[in-house]
Amino acid sequence: MTRQKIIILFGGQSGEHEVSLNSASSVLKAIDKEKYEVETLGISKSGQWHWGIRPEQWQQDPTLQGILVNLVHDPSNPRFIALDGSTLPQDGTFDLIFPVLHGPFGEDGTIQGLFEMANIPYAGSGVLGSALGMDKDRMKAVFTEAGLPQAPYLTVLRTTLQKMMEKVLHDIEHSLGYPCFVKPANLGSSVGISKARNREELINALHLAAEYDRKIVVEQNIVGREIELSVLGNEDAKASIPGEILPSKDFYDYEAKYIDTGSRLVIPAPLDQEVVKSLQEKAVAAFKAVEACGLSRVDFFVTEGNQIYINEINTMPGFTQISMYPKLWEASGIPYSELITQLIELGFQRFRDSRSRKISL
Repeated sequence: MTRQKIIILFGGQSGEHEVSLNSASSVLKAIDKEKYEVETLGISKSGQWHWGIRPEQWQQDPTLQGILVNLVHDPSNPRFIALDGSTLPQDGTFDLIFPVLHGPFGEDGTIQGLFEMANIPYAGSGVLGSALGMDKDRMKAVFTEAGLPQAPYLTVLRTTLQKMMEKVLHDIEHSLGYPCFVKPANLGSSVGISKARNREELINALHLAAEYDRKIVVEQNIVGREIELSVLGNEDAKASIPGEILPSKDFYDYEAKYIDTGSRLVIPAPLDQEVVKSLQEKAVAAFKAVEACGLSRVDFFVTEGNQIYINEINTMPGFTQISMYPKLWEASGIPYSELITQLIELGFQRFRDSRSRKISL
């Protein structure tokens, strides 16, 4: 049987570059080599595309280079070419790209748009699902439309912050109160997120978030357990059993996720069966609300009285073997290697479906 050629794409220009290297390294080790012929392609922090570089090489030395390549944007024959004129394996052709990219320019619909224009099959969500999943402001608007319960929030533009700081502070204090969470609208892995307990912390948090995005989301604090579920599929998506985050810090920030090993994951989360069923239904509803495809992790808060609040959806969650997304599916009966295979097949399925439609007379 001829093996399908899969390109694992990783790295990127976002603040989650290193997280992507960890995810891609795990995928590369676990992907079924009998079924797939694998090539690696890394995007450096400065935006160059390096054919053949492996994620663990950049983890050891970020200055290493592969073969610099460009994508030939030819819908009838999409492929990569080497900028130095050298020949790539199979002339740079492939069957599908598996983008293990987190954050802006990888998880926000931009690179998905490039793949769509070039007629390339790829794993994960499309342009709309990726864009809505990345933009917390628009995500929350869609969740509201879908009737999903969430914490009260306000969205502030950086320009408004610069012109009317006092009004912004007044609105937040009177609408949301303290403590509250301040987040850049378009970043992941808790980068740029702060918990503000007073006005001084709020001002600092707003300035920090504004460094990362023109749009800032401020949320009322919800006292509850942090529960996450994994979703897998396209139109027929299903949810895993839930897991619980027990953060080592005040909240599950970047350091607690990737540096401090004191945080714990409890799988399955100890919850009443009725709550589990409601969480699974809401996770799939959130997945469909943003039109996600392939995979997503959906995060919730569950209060002492078993009230459920959705926090966010992540359309390309951390994907190491010890990350919550694959661990939840492993506990639900899908091993890590099989999960990768299913995501590749879902990518092909979505590609066939999208190419079956007419876009002109």
